[in-house]
Amino acid sequence: MGWQPGEQSGTGEEPEPGAGLPGRLPPECSGPGLSGFAKGGAWNSCPPSADLAAAVEVASGREWRCEGASRDELVGLLRQWQALESWAAAGKLGLLRALVREEDQPLPGGGYHGDLPTGWTRSLTHEVALALAMPAGSAEQLMWLAWDLRARLPGTGALLAAGQLTYAKAKAVDSAFQLLSDEDVAAAEALILPVLPGKTYGQVQRLADAAALAVDPGSATKRREEAERNRCRVQLSREDSGAVALSGRDLPTDQALAAHASLCDRAQQYKESGAFPKGTRMDQYRAAAYLDLLNGIPAEARIAAGEIVTVFPGNGAGPEETEHGDGEHGRPSDPGPDGGPGGGAPRGGSPVAPGGGGTGSGLSPRLTDLVLPLATLLGLAERPGEGHGLGPLDPSLCRELAIAATGSPWTRLCVTVTDPDGIAVGHGCAKPPRSSKPKAAPAGGPTADGPTAGVPAGPALAARVNLTITDGRLAELAATGPPEAGAGPRSPDRGAWSLTRADGPGPPGGYGAWTLTLPGGRQLAVRLEPVPTLACDHRHETGAYQPGDTLRHLVQVRDYECTFPPCSRHARESDFEHGVPYHRGGRTCACNAGARSRACHRVKQSKGWTVAQPRPGWHQWETPAGRTYTQGPKRYPN
Repeated sequence: MGWQPGEQSGTGEEPEPGAGLPGRLPPECSGPGLSGFAKGGAWNSCPPSADLAAAVEVASGREWRCEGASRDELVGLLRQWQALESWAAAGKLGLLRALVREEDQPLPGGGYHGDLPTGWTRSLTHEVALALAMPAGSAEQLMWLAWDLRARLPGTGALLAAGQLTYAKAKAVDSAFQLLSDEDVAAAEALILPVLPGKTYGQVQRLADAAALAVDPGSATKRREEAERNRCRVQLSREDSGAVALSGRDLPTDQALAAHASLCDRAQQYKESGAFPKGTRMDQYRAAAYLDLLNGIPAEARIAAGEIVTVFPGNGAGPEETEHGDGEHGRPSDPGPDGGPGGGAPRGGSPVAPGGGGTGSGLSPRLTDLVLPLATLLGLAERPGEGHGLGPLDPSLCRELAIAATGSPWTRLCVTVTDPDGIAVGHGCAKPPRSSKPKAAPAGGPTADGPTAGVPAGPALAARVNLTITDGRLAELAATGPPEAGAGPRSPDRGAWSLTRADGPGPPGGYGAWTLTLPGGRQLAVRLEPVPTLACDHRHETGAYQPGDTLRHLVQVRDYECTFPPCSRHARESDFEHGVPYHRGGRTCACNAGARSRACHRVKQSKGWTVAQPRPGWHQWETPAGRTYTQGPKRYPN
């Protein structure tokens, strides 16, 4: 694939004589500058090539201003730039196929489609992910598209290379034909190939779906059932506005329709109650109904509140469930050859309201991961935070989420000290003072003397909160004492946060012992010790294969996510993995350890891969091709 067919040619292994090859300008395609891109001009209908790329670059001029171009010439240039974009995509896919051929390792039980092996190793997928700076799951999908456009859809691939079909449209055809047999794919492609050029994305999608049904009337049923069986999921993501999207995808149709009907019924109930402000839109009623049904909030409670945006205490979390990270792989469950299970119970930190309580199901709730700058909570600065999987959180939202988190008895608090670049250099987990004896919490709520005692009721959010502060600001707090109550942007009716130096000494070489005071007056003790970043003093090193809880936790704080650069799985859900394998003399120490997701851990152990740690926190991956990629430690917002 990648060559332009001649007048009588199909899409065989080699082009016929006279066929235009990418990078070679056909004799008939020559002409002067801009005029060549006008209707009927020599450049206007040329297939993509290196010569065409040079011509459009020259004709477009400085900053692509196309000075002196007519409307007709501008349109011609626009069309040819798009054709080159498709040609470039075809070239990238062609190179992926070349890598698959070079590796020449079909999947177990697989064979070949022409000269293409049916499949490849996970090692190659991860090498492509590094080269293209994309998640491994995305790289896998891209490689299969490249494979399909040669092995199963050569005509569609040729249209892409010829600039007559965009990458997105070629992908839509491939998606529609996924569950068809090779014979049916060939028949379906033949039905639509002549009419694909010039069609919009939606038109291409409809043509492909209709062709799939024509050759296999049951294909739509198979496609839907396969999606419901293997691809159903709930996705949490960040919107461009900074708000959150929560959506169910590829759900069973009957159940999804029934759920939507229930949601609409609840929204209609809210509208007809007359309890909400005039001008409330139906979309707002539906959004409130959606969240209330998921959180188990009765309609009566919402109507009594009379506010669409009201949130209710005690409903911030549900039972622990399987975590899917960035969606590339399922949660690790079996121990690997050089690391413990990825995931499991959270390590480090302490519930802010110890004792009973929770969801009432006997299970601890899943904890949301939040990084919140202490300077923002203390009223010393307006610094954004972040949520794992959500991205940046504005300062106002940081304060709201901090209040919500302290309302849950399951929340765990830690403090991380960072250098000016945001790299973790100190850490401590907040724990109740030894002398404190809190009352047991009732099921579903915080302790009677818990973190929000004396504070107006707010939303409860079970969270794992990492409070960050720079070493410079920490030194200022040690010298000046706590800020005055009510200073800064904090809300005075919710109490104040403070971090003050305690009398007792901290761990040797650390940042001392501190008292963290939460809104409502509850106090927690924090002893800050060094994080093994930049340098390692081998504290917490063990001669055993498995690390202790403290060493594991500090490595998770330092790395934050899997250390394979494109992977975003949380370090807590990843393996503690030895850079130099333990059975080869590798130390169970921070200077020889890194967080690796289970999939990335296995790839690291594949032939041709090495991971060095030139200094603690910097992980240098070398691929089978000999290229190196370095992942540094987490840079925290502070």
